[in-house]
Amino acid sequence: MTASDFVLGFGKAGWGAALLQATLMTLVVALTGYAFGLLVGSLGAWAKIKGGPLLRSIADAYTTVLRGIPDILVIYLFYFGSSAVLTPLARLFGISGFVSLPGFMAGALAIGLVSGAYQTEVMRGAYRAVSVGEIEAAIAASMSGSTMFRRIIAPLVLRHALPGLGNVWQLVLKESALVSVTGLVEILRQAQIGAGSTGQPFTFFFAAGVLYLAISSLSTWLLRRTEARLRLGMGRA
Repeated sequence: MTASDFVLGFGKAGWGAALLQATLMTLVVALTGYAFGLLVGSLGAWAKIKGGPLLRSIADAYTTVLRGIPDILVIYLFYFGSSAVLTPLARLFGISGFVSLPGFMAGALAIGLVSGAYQTEVMRGAYRAVSVGEIEAAIAASMSGSTMFRRIIAPLVLRHALPGLGNVWQLVLKESALVSVTGLVEILRQAQIGAGSTGQPFTFFFAAGVLYLAISSLSTWLLRRTEARLRLGMGRA
């Protein structure tokens, strides 16, 4: 067998390029969903900390519901639920058939909402961990609200939140495999295609596992380096 005949190689009969492209898609959908979740989580944490009774109730309901139902169900609701709105609209313009959100958009939004529920609690807990004395010192120094947030609150919240945010990222990375149900060709979907085409399921699913593990390991290393940099100058308890 030559190198070009290797099923995971980059020759004419190889699937290496397709798997790398699927890996890139996994990273893009995971990063997009995570960024959206961070935005939602920040707003949710603000609602729980600074919001009135109504906002706190909405935020509590959001985190309770989204953490209590299966992630794949949320993806299905976005993908097939959107068709209930888009398909009738499409028919008004003479377009027939099933019309839904693109798989990437449905997956990223679903992952973002689910991860946002977890990030809400991470950010809320990180804010509560900030020493009251540091905020009081900033007030005593006559800092404006925006300056205090930029120079004191935000860096300290990020420092406390980073381990939890790192755990949420690992969750998001695994959840990205569920997006394959929408037809989006990410790592798992490409492995399924390759396994069906070649009759070598173990080879492709093992390769998929290696790719996920490689991304996860690199992410862990980067998060640890970032956490170490953020903790420079902090005294040990």
